[in-house]
Amino acid sequence: MFDFFNDITFANKELRWLFLVIPFIILWYFLKSKTNTAELKTSSLSGFENVKSSFKQYLRHLLIVLRLIAISALILVLMRPQSRSSFKDVKTQGIDIVMALDISGSMLAKDFKPDRIEAAKEVAQDFIDSRPNDRIGLVIFSGESFTQCPITSDHAVIKNLFAGIHTGMVADGTAIGNGLATAISRVKDSKSKSKVVILLTDGVNNQGSVAPLTAASIAKAFGVRVYTIGVGTTGKALSPVGIYPDGSYEYAYVDVNIDEKVLGEIASLTGGKYFRATDNEKLRATYSEIDRLEKTIFEEKNFTNKAEHFLPFAIIAAVLLLIEFLLKNIVFKSIP
Repeated sequence: MFDFFNDITFANKELRWLFLVIPFIILWYFLKSKTNTAELKTSSLSGFENVKSSFKQYLRHLLIVLRLIAISALILVLMRPQSRSSFKDVKTQGIDIVMALDISGSMLAKDFKPDRIEAAKEVAQDFIDSRPNDRIGLVIFSGESFTQCPITSDHAVIKNLFAGIHTGMVADGTAIGNGLATAISRVKDSKSKSKVVILLTDGVNNQGSVAPLTAASIAKAFGVRVYTIGVGTTGKALSPVGIYPDGSYEYAYVDVNIDEKVLGEIASLTGGKYFRATDNEKLRATYSEIDRLEKTIFEEKNFTNKAEHFLPFAIIAAVLLLIEFLLKNIVFKSIP
């Protein structure tokens, strides 16, 4: 009844019954007007025949009209008009991703600029920047694996941790199965609609207690999709083959050997995809393709708070009462 705007409601609707006082005020005014009249005794009315009614006579009821409107506005103030509470649908994109990065010694090969591991770190950080609504974690592995950063929405933290990643952090080797299993353990309990592992390596599994395909079966069981990336040029690459006493590496051209069959099977078993990146640009294109494939869109509700709208009615009441006061004491002032 009183929701005269589609987006307006009242917090104290029960006070609407106060409007019933309006008819009683009108009745009181009508009765008072009948009884509250002045008398003047005169011997003849001939002198009043041509007297015309003044504008005050026509406007004498204006005071009660102003008062009734002011009272109505005050009742509306007490009823507290508000914007109607509402929810709006907001579409966002977001998934949980764990990046599993090979940091074995072979990742220092120079077929990428400046080398494989630095190129992988740079492109991975650009990928993180392109996914502002995702939660992302980081696992590193070589002969062993460990979590460098749990899944987080604080992308600044995970990007800072990339700076400290280097070969030699753990025993050398290539434990692809262990790296994948550790990544799965970080994302398997996620409530996200999409759980993803991006595994990047440049070699063949030669260490670890978990076989790569066993880890892939675990990923499938938990609904984790795995994208695998094999990095390395075709043929031979300038790779580290030894280390000098001063800590620098001895390099030589070595055959690039990536177990593409196993990486492809991991991706196929989990519903992901295998990519081969032979240089920086192809690695960047690979992450762009994964970014395109993993645009999971879902809806979330956004709550809109109520807003009070009593002030206009309070101002109207105040202005009308002021006008009534001025008119009563200036224009319609009665003389005793």
